[in-house]
Amino acid sequence: MDFFNFHHHRKSTANGIYNLGFGETPPDFPYSIGIHPKAIDPEHSEDQWAWLCANITDHCFAIGECGLDSFAETDQKTQGDLFLRQIRLANEIKKPLIIHCVRKFYEVISFRKYAGPPMIIHGFNKKERIAEDLLNNNFYLSFGKAVLYNLSLQKTLQKTPLNKIFLETDDDDFSIGELYGKVAELKGISPEGLNRQIAENLETIKNG
Repeated sequence: MDFFNFHHHRKSTANGIYNLGFGETPPDFPYSIGIHPKAIDPEHSEDQWAWLCANITDHCFAIGECGLDSFAETDQKTQGDLFLRQIRLANEIKKPLIIHCVRKFYEVISFRKYAGPPMIIHGFNKKERIAEDLLNNNFYLSFGKAVLYNLSLQKTLQKTPLNKIFLETDDDDFSIGELYGKVAELKGISPEGLNRQIAENLETIKNG
């Protein structure tokens, strides 16, 4: 079965959303485009912004990765200003937002009020309480490789509603089918049923 990979970095992946890197040319299949908090160059931010705006094509599925990262070299105010600018762009073009967040979840939640389109936390691997707070603020959660071995995260996933879940490989080297199999087992459904549910979730976020 061809399982959907919500966030990946390999152009050879047929069914999913490719994360376009800065300076790359958009492919002719679904991709996301954004300015990652660790990639912000304050001296050339307008060039980065021009690249972002110029490369939104019909195949652009989402804006991102964008967000906040406590380990990024760029100061938090600059990160926040650019995050908000990308949120406003997503509002304008009616695209979902794929969020990168490191130790700034409650700050990211505070930005939710500015966003019209859905916001999806990619690579979620934190505690159940953070998941609950994100879900209560209408975020989606995309889970990756950590679900295969992290027992605490498995419990969090079991409590996450199916209509709020996506699955991804990110830049890890493993099979998305393996992840679907594990999550299907944890949720007590078939991999095929899980794939159908995620297809429904995609339509939901696509339509805002």
